[in-house]
Amino acid sequence: MKKLIRKFLSHSISDSEKEELRIWLKDQKNYNTFKNYVRDDYDLTSLLENLDEQLAYDEVWSKIKKSDKVRFLNPRRVRSILKYAAVVLILLTVGYVTFKNNSNQVPQPIIVNNNIKPVSNKAILTLQDGTDISLDEEQNYESLNLTNTGEELIYKEDTSSKVAITYNYLTVPRGGEFQVTLTDGTKVWLNSDSQLKYPTNFPKGKTREVELVYGEAYFDVASSTKNNGTSFKVIAPEQAVQVLGTEFNIKAYYDEENVSTTLVEGSIALLADGKEEVLKPNDKATLNKTNQDLFIETVDVYNEISWRDNVYSFEHKPLKEIMKVLSRWYDMEVEFEGDGIENIRFNGVLDKKQNIEEIIENIKDLGFINTYEIYDKTVILK
Repeated sequence: MKKLIRKFLSHSISDSEKEELRIWLKDQKNYNTFKNYVRDDYDLTSLLENLDEQLAYDEVWSKIKKSDKVRFLNPRRVRSILKYAAVVLILLTVGYVTFKNNSNQVPQPIIVNNNIKPVSNKAILTLQDGTDISLDEEQNYESLNLTNTGEELIYKEDTSSKVAITYNYLTVPRGGEFQVTLTDGTKVWLNSDSQLKYPTNFPKGKTREVELVYGEAYFDVASSTKNNGTSFKVIAPEQAVQVLGTEFNIKAYYDEENVSTTLVEGSIALLADGKEEVLKPNDKATLNKTNQDLFIETVDVYNEISWRDNVYSFEHKPLKEIMKVLSRWYDMEVEFEGDGIENIRFNGVLDKKQNIEEIIENIKDLGFINTYEIYDKTVILK
């Protein structure tokens, strides 16, 4: 139900899920559970001058009850609900907050040549001979065994008896996202600032092997039973993942000290530093790239894979980490000018297609930054 609540707030919930949530919340016990969920670990209450939690709960509840009357494709209605929902979801305290800011006293944002755009489908395909091909929604590239839909590459198996094994690279830049379906039927979603190396045909009778060179990818691996019993292996920085057929996420950015692997379905064996660990669904393994320390915990997998659904779901994350993720999605730089504002922690769900100014305005309205500036592709929070 946590997932449904977050999906409702991010306006990505389906009609059937919305009805399920509405029925679930009719029960007073469930409603109390909802209240406790949005209050757990929320440690910023003392920072707020005027907080009425009950009003916040009632407001969200009323929106949920009335949501069957809302046409979510109507932008005006979406904005009217999400303007409040964004306030509810982004603060750890989740309350309706009234701040005593005077518009004449608060510095106004400075925006000069804002060139920050929401994430879009774009990538670079590098062929075996080194040729780079730009991929986006407007430029199509196709070959004998490859189709490009503008958001996904789809490879077809070459059944020739003496086909040579060649490799392609799919590189997704900052501000982009893309998908690829490999010849064995495995689907891979690539997040911004990521690169995948893979064969255009898997060798017969051998382990199907790809490499996440850097970045983040979600794998929905085609079953080994449909591929002559061959296993699937993902090579990533400092580790490898051996699977038979499952769904999992790997996050391995160059500028982060850890590599994280989260299992959604099935079973995988994580190979690192000469050791093997078997993960079960909802397990997240975090490997320190420097000292090879490995930590395994049970997590809410939605927070780890929500990016695949074009949303960013986070719990108890510092603003610095949130903006780091957004900087990849929006291909921007972020600077902080203020005493500790980058360490303030938030819960929330953000839409990848949302305008960056709307996101920053929500944070500003909460009173934790006084103002902000945007110059070209640089955001300064003050």
